[in-house]
Amino acid sequence: MKKQRLVVVGGGSTYTIGMIMSLIEEKAHFPLKSITFYDTSAERQEKIAKAAEVILKDKYPELESFHYTTDKEEAFTNMDFAFVQIRTGGLAMREKDEQIPLRHGVVGQETCGPGGMAYGLRSIGDMIEVVNDIRHYAPDAWILNYTNPAAIVAEALRREFPEDTKILNICDMPAAIMVSYAKILGKEIWDLVPEYFGLNHFGWFTDIFDKEGNRLTDDIKNAITKEGFLPEDSEIVNDPSWIKTFKQVETMLHDFPDYLPNTYLQYYLYPGDMTAKEDISNTRARQVINGREKRVHELSDTLTANQTTEGADLEVDIHGCYMIRVAASLAYNTRDTFIVIVENNGIISNMPSDAMVEVPAALSSDGPKPFAVGEIPRFNKGLMEGQLAFEQLVVDGYYENSYNKLLQALTLNRTVVDAPTARAVLDDLIEANEGYWPELR
Repeated sequence: MKKQRLVVVGGGSTYTIGMIMSLIEEKAHFPLKSITFYDTSAERQEKIAKAAEVILKDKYPELESFHYTTDKEEAFTNMDFAFVQIRTGGLAMREKDEQIPLRHGVVGQETCGPGGMAYGLRSIGDMIEVVNDIRHYAPDAWILNYTNPAAIVAEALRREFPEDTKILNICDMPAAIMVSYAKILGKEIWDLVPEYFGLNHFGWFTDIFDKEGNRLTDDIKNAITKEGFLPEDSEIVNDPSWIKTFKQVETMLHDFPDYLPNTYLQYYLYPGDMTAKEDISNTRARQVINGREKRVHELSDTLTANQTTEGADLEVDIHGCYMIRVAASLAYNTRDTFIVIVENNGIISNMPSDAMVEVPAALSSDGPKPFAVGEIPRFNKGLMEGQLAFEQLVVDGYYENSYNKLLQALTLNRTVVDAPTARAVLDDLIEANEGYWPELR
């Protein structure tokens, strides 16, 4: 097997240590020649990178090269894969994304509703720049993008790079849900074969099978309705917010029992409840700042000081493993099945062909081969069409510098609906995002 040269774009992310542990766990499937971190913030990246250096020295001694840089040419020249995980504006802007909508009585969440729009408009320009930079130095490299909000970013990249067949947009949330299904069934996630359709953070599992073709969907539904549903991914298993999120699946399944829902649908199906439970002074962003970010930075400092992983609390997470298995399937043409984001082109026959949909696909060395879904029911189609219009209008607003398109988008979004509220939220977001968003007219 050829050893791959990997660049992690956004090396200063608090998810990067988990990614390193996943690369170590998965090295038999995706062997590496080199790992490079690239970030625009030298200080943020250095803290994580110094810790990663210790981990790799102890647990991946056969790796030929590890380094970190803020220089684009140094990072991207001659690479094979880029894993892209940027957060324009950082957690400070995420907190504003969540607080501003809450002040107006609507959902405050980083990828859904007004917060998702704000984050998306900040992400688009930086993502386009990253792709252009990579293509300048590594025209044939695979770009695996899991920058949020994935739906809006994927739509913008579809328009900006229509001929680039080596950009793959992906989200780990379906995988995180499948880990919990696997726990219910006493299996591993890799034993499960999902049937799924939707938009990113807006979809449904229609069926779950095992590798032998046995249908397991009803077993999962019965277990959830009788015994509850909990997160199992190591990154979120003990997180009170995620525990509440998975608990909401029981309600969604009770109200709409046909399919198993993506957890993010709670924000669109029960926006009033989701808004009421939030604390504007302790949003999810604040919890991450005081929780995961603090924990990861303390762990990094300890690893750097001790120069050993002995006694360190290091865990592999599905976020990284899923991405790595995707990369392995592309690199070595294994044609394994993963849920990814692709242009519809008839996959869901009663949705627009230009929609960026999230569906299972076999991943080969020449890209994803999506499986046909066919027609979807009217209820799901209606929900998806509204959400798709929102996403596409946001990207229209970015390219056209259009206040009106963004107002239309927020008015359509199920978390807002009310036009005067949409206008008030939009005006506050414009002020908060000065210097990040395009100048609107």
